[in-house]
Amino acid sequence: MSRIGNRILTIPAGVEVSVASDNTVTVKGSKGTLTQKFAEVITIKVEGAELSTTRANEIKHTKQLHGTTNSLLQGMLIGVSEGFKKTLDINGVGYRAALAGSKLNLSLGYSHPVEYTIPQGITVECPKPTQIIISGIDKQVVGQVAAEIRSYRRPEPYKGKGIKYSDEIIIRKEGKAAGK
Repeated sequence: MSRIGNRILTIPAGVEVSVASDNTVTVKGSKGTLTQKFAEVITIKVEGAELSTTRANEIKHTKQLHGTTNSLLQGMLIGVSEGFKKTLDINGVGYRAALAGSKLNLSLGYSHPVEYTIPQGITVECPKPTQIIISGIDKQVVGQVAAEIRSYRRPEPYKGKGIKYSDEIIIRKEGKAAGK
């Protein structure tokens, strides 16, 4: 029994869901449109303002796909109605970020500035030079962009310098003890 797969999803007001014959789901909302193709062994039904998924058999892989499909559909519904947002904080002397058109310029202590090209469908804001806010309708793409930007200078455990998620806690290590 897949508890996540058996959830009945409520379609928010102003969101339109359509399922094609090849199991391609299109979700339209105020923020945009998302389309994704799902496995044929999962049946997706739209009944009024509810969205449900059922599986064709009890094979382990099908059970796994059942829960995954339901979670992906929920992400699509939230994305087109509310959107997703990730916030990154930059710690370190001289570390900063600035927007220049469709590029994000990062000064991260290297001998050269790092330029990151922002993909389509993603909005990046820099309210402060040490803060980056990434938002969009596709949960996977927002998370991927945040992870790519963070990978340029991961936070280190001694001084905490680097790019971290705003809700991330860096466990600090003690430095070398003064020897005798």
